[in-house]
Amino acid sequence: MTEQDDSEREFDLRWADNAEHKEPSARARMLAARWKENPPAPQPFRADPGPRAPRRSSWVSTLVVFGCVAGLIALIGYLNYRSSY
Repeated sequence: MTEQDDSEREFDLRWADNAEHKEPSARARMLAARWKENPPAPQPFRADPGPRAPRRSSWVSTLVVFGCVAGLIALIGYLNYRSSY
């Protein structure tokens, strides 16, 4: 390939962007073919949220984290205490 200067390259990109017909992407062609036989059901703009599990209290989460940290500190202290003998 020959080297093109920037002005020629910009002309080529501008020409390609201004093309009248652009071929659809492979995904768009696949969806069009699929929807021709079996069109999708209409969907609301935002679907209703499904049932949610009840949220845990923030205190419960905080206690779980602090309990894990305290257990880890106790385990490390116990291991250091045993290794000193």
